[in-house]
Amino acid sequence: MPNMTASISLACARRLERLLRTAAFILAAVLAPVAHADEGIIRSAEVVPGDGGYVLNADIDFTLNPRLADAVNRGVALFFTTELVIERPRWYWFDRVEVERSLDYRLSYHAITRSYRLSIGSLHQSLDTLEAAVLTMQRVRNWHIAESAALEAGVVYDVALRFRLDTSKLPKPFQVTALGSRDWNLGTDWRRWIFQPGTPGLQ
Repeated sequence: MPNMTASISLACARRLERLLRTAAFILAAVLAPVAHADEGIIRSAEVVPGDGGYVLNADIDFTLNPRLADAVNRGVALFFTTELVIERPRWYWFDRVEVERSLDYRLSYHAITRSYRLSIGSLHQSLDTLEAAVLTMQRVRNWHIAESAALEAGVVYDVALRFRLDTSKLPKPFQVTALGSRDWNLGTDWRRWIFQPGTPGLQ
């Protein structure tokens, strides 16, 4: 009897843990679209099967305020990053990070060619307008985030995604200026959802 009682208690504890976790993610999903005027919003995000693994698609809504736009046009390169974390919940210990990825951008202006250069990882492209460069960062498509073996079928994973301006890569004088300045605090909150391989991963 003691063993049976312990097993029942353990099963109940695990079920309660799962219910609380699910409720927390649902609440986060409901509150995620709410943002302050100067912040960005992740409008949609999904994890889907791709070539040899899983890819992420997302739509991010943000704008460069006049201070940031002016900095780019004066020759200051801005660095942005889209960060993704996929965790496997564990009732007996801290969640285990299965996937942790970042998609890094470098945005700069070339006065001679009067064009904007956007580097995404090792890829580079020139764009005629600042708006076109921003639009490219807003639409994340087919970003390879994991091999097929990295995520186990039938397991429910917690996914978190955010986009932000990386002020740590700015020139030192601008890093000092960015401290405590709302104009340099561009980014989104973490967008969180639950994903199970083999089912739609849209949020």
